[in-house]
Amino acid sequence: MQRDTLTQEPYRSEVRPQQEEDTIDLLELCMGLLDHWKFIAAAAAAGMVLAALYTFLLVTPLYKATSTIYVVSRNDSVLNLSDIQIGSALTSDYIKVFEMWEVHEKVISALDLDYTYTQMDNMLSVTNANDTRMLDITVTDADPEEAAAIANEYAEVGASYIAEKMKTDEPTIMSSARVPANPFSPSKTKNILLGFLAGFVLSCGVVVLRVLLDDTYKSAEEIRKYTGMVVLASVPLVGGTEPKKGSNFQRRMKRLSKDICRRVGGKAGRNAETAEDHKISGTGLCRQRGLQHPEHQPVLCR
Repeated sequence: MQRDTLTQEPYRSEVRPQQEEDTIDLLELCMGLLDHWKFIAAAAAAGMVLAALYTFLLVTPLYKATSTIYVVSRNDSVLNLSDIQIGSALTSDYIKVFEMWEVHEKVISALDLDYTYTQMDNMLSVTNANDTRMLDITVTDADPEEAAAIANEYAEVGASYIAEKMKTDEPTIMSSARVPANPFSPSKTKNILLGFLAGFVLSCGVVVLRVLLDDTYKSAEEIRKYTGMVVLASVPLVGGTEPKKGSNFQRRMKRLSKDICRRVGGKAGRNAETAEDHKISGTGLCRQRGLQHPEHQPVLCR
């Protein structure tokens, strides 16, 4: 029967509160994030660079141009409550007019555009602000001048079509579309910020996952904490680095490991004699148990 140089502590009835264990786990995660801060910073910076390249090189900027028409147009200057109510009710009807293919056809023909009805419908947006009788005709296009020209043409064609088909006064064009100077999409600042956040969150997730999946013991205190065992001895590494294979330090550690196992006695001592046959050094024995420490390696025997 095999015996390790790790011994079991006497059973203690003391039980730590669950809240304390959770606090320790959160502290370990935070320390893991701090230890990998360079990786997290590099990932966040890479996310910003990729987002900027995508925004400036791959995304086509879009422009919006808007013209406005007044729903009720009367010759007299006096409007009663009935006129206002009728005008408000007609706004929904007028919005539907701009979705008709005849209106799209007239705009395409007037401007000699190479678009289909579906494309024109996707570019067009007609809205009515609450408690008003005005319609905003907005066109989205990659060409700012074309966007303004289409919006103005829709306002003129729509107003004429309404007067002709609905037998009413022609709506008044209140405001013509102007050529937009700046695109509304994409938002450069927003995209770069999203790239930074994506890189930061993903890198933190990778670090947290590595910490949670790391089942190795990195100190004697962790062995005592998680297994309840006590390390009998530890051997410091020269210069804080792992010795090279076949070095004098490694041979000395082998002899020390065998000597400790002989002193323990029994079958553990005989098993230590076979360590050379299996080419398992003191450091290797420690690694088999998942033990790592920047300054000390616990000496284990099997």
